[in-house]
Amino acid sequence: MSTTRTAAGALRRAGLVTALAAAGVLTAAGAAFAHVTVHPGTYAKGATDGVLTLRVPNEEDSADTTKVQVYLPTDHPLLGVLVTPRDGWTAKVTNTKLKKPVKTDDGTITDAVSEITWTGGKIGPGQYQDFDVAFGQLPDDTGQLVFKTLQTYSDGKVVRWIEEPQGGDEPENPAPVLKLTASGAGDGTEASAASDGGAGDQGSAQAASASSSSDSTARGLGIAGLVVGVLGLAAAVFAVVRTRSPRS
Repeated sequence: MSTTRTAAGALRRAGLVTALAAAGVLTAAGAAFAHVTVHPGTYAKGATDGVLTLRVPNEEDSADTTKVQVYLPTDHPLLGVLVTPRDGWTAKVTNTKLKKPVKTDDGTITDAVSEITWTGGKIGPGQYQDFDVAFGQLPDDTGQLVFKTLQTYSDGKVVRWIEEPQGGDEPENPAPVLKLTASGAGDGTEASAASDGGAGDQGSAQAASASSSSDSTARGLGIAGLVVGVLGLAAAVFAVVRTRSPRS
């Protein structure tokens, strides 16, 4: 067998490995950003008059998302929750009596929103939907808020985004988590400044920024996989040619 033919065979095999590796990297990158998330990812503790956006992507190939249920924490409740109308969707808001009333400058709050359910619309494969929730005030006595979410598909499948992060490993079905920072630190300070009437625009801009960051990271992972594959291809060809070259 000639050196040229051997090198060509090695090239084809290495090319196949490169393609498979790159596809695997890109698939993994896409899956990593298919979770239900909340935007912005951080807010200042005790922030007032802001907007949170629940982003719900459809990660199925042949079914629509037809129902979204988000559970708001009641041990550290959001006060003054309002739902932004979304074309094609109907929102049902459930209130719960608080075990521990919250004292505010306007009086004592004894109940708060504990669940919001959106139905009537659909999110097709490869699409996502943003659901905006306005609040009057965030709690100031906790470092994060977990919004457990159930996503129901048209084929009856229910994905439970309810797992809380433990340590540094992300769970398989992570719940959306909002980090609460000290006043004056992080994105929350900027978001809480929306009390002048621009809360909706601020939340949308930050959600878009978070999405752009996720897309950039995914593309970076894909490019890195391709680079690794190309380097492996070059090394394989070089090894074959060196082995088959006539010795002096």
